[in-house]
Amino acid sequence: MIVIAIFAAIAIALFAGAFLSKRRFGLLGLALTAGATLSSMWSYDAGLVVSSTGLVPDGPLTNAVALSLIVLLPAILLLFHGYTYKGLLGRVIGSILFAVLALAFLVEPISFALPLTGAANDAYVVLMQNKNLIISIGVVLAVVDLFFTKPAPKKSREHHH
Repeated sequence: MIVIAIFAAIAIALFAGAFLSKRRFGLLGLALTAGATLSSMWSYDAGLVVSSTGLVPDGPLTNAVALSLIVLLPAILLLFHGYTYKGLLGRVIGSILFAVLALAFLVEPISFALPLTGAANDAYVVLMQNKNLIISIGVVLAVVDLFFTKPAPKKSREHHH
């Protein structure tokens, strides 16, 4: 049950970050994809780099945190820059899509550090079975969202000195 609570807390934090920043899902979703790509390339080295600082011991938790941070870092950086939603409905839908896509990318790294037994294991199996489908749909929706993104009118983009 603790594992499900941890995933729920992560989902709520991701939703809140996207909702409060008002950022569009398209760019955030593609940033998650970039982070997941980097995470898969640096999977072994990430934990070593974090543990070599001496602040945390080497182990599954260190590796899980390092990989999760690599997945999330590009999207976190874009929470402070980029196109925004104007309406509440777009913000809610975009934030939900962001949280779901991020969890699909994080399910594997987080599972390395958490004990998966009983209901937690059942939930993990369901997520792993549907992970590729969730990621595929999420990336397609992120690209579609980019097509609906309109740049700000030229007047608001110009800086008057």
